[in-house]
Amino acid sequence: MTDVEGPEYVPGHGLLEGRTAVVTAAAGTGIGGATARRFLEEGARVLISDAHERRLKEHGARLALEFEGVAAHACDVTDEAQVQALFDAARRLHGRLDIVVNNAGLGGTADLVDMSDEQWSRVLDVTLNGTFRCTRAALRAYREDGRGGVIVNNASVVGWRAQAGQAHYAAAKAGVMALTRCAALEAAAFGVRVNAVAPSLALHPHLVKVTTPELLAELTAREAFGRYAEPWEVANAIVFLASGYSSYLTGEVVSVSSQHA
Repeated sequence: MTDVEGPEYVPGHGLLEGRTAVVTAAAGTGIGGATARRFLEEGARVLISDAHERRLKEHGARLALEFEGVAAHACDVTDEAQVQALFDAARRLHGRLDIVVNNAGLGGTADLVDMSDEQWSRVLDVTLNGTFRCTRAALRAYREDGRGGVIVNNASVVGWRAQAGQAHYAAAKAGVMALTRCAALEAAAFGVRVNAVAPSLALHPHLVKVTTPELLAELTAREAFGRYAEPWEVANAIVFLASGYSSYLTGEVVSVSSQHA
């Protein structure tokens, strides 16, 4: 998509040493998969989750060849029982929970005038309601454990900026931003920080499948660097928010974007 040279990969620095994390929608080459890898490189123990069980098992096996402390647990975030089972498994596996990354989301393109109720509801249920369910489960676990913790949600710049054909996705991501801010105020009472990242364009194979080359070229042209982000660049921002370097940040939505204003 672009001839602009990307950045060098940043090595781990032990920023999450000894901590345990759950990352949803992590069985692939997108932001969730990159986040799981970056967390492992930073010394965390990671339970990856995804609704696609076969893909999850394969990805978990690949990571286990490189890292210790990685496990996998299938979860559809639209199913409350599966969400609760995921968090029970995390605490049972590691005896504690320190970090939760709510990455699960669903997009699509449809003009509002032609959008069906099912299209609208499906995107909202995965992207917003799924984040709500996982945030609620995490907060309950953190409150019970009494050790504090961190939640990082994956939002999007379309939660701020209009884009044709994205009414359902934009509404869901704007909801994730509002959920993040409100949850942060409530969670501060028991030592939990809740923040979000808002990426603009992080290119990965799934996005290529569901987006036309013309739209990708248009979106890339909006970026000041003249290129899209690598998923691991977004993951680096998530590492920052999960680490002690962001100890005074809560209720914030960090834009991971080089888009022109």
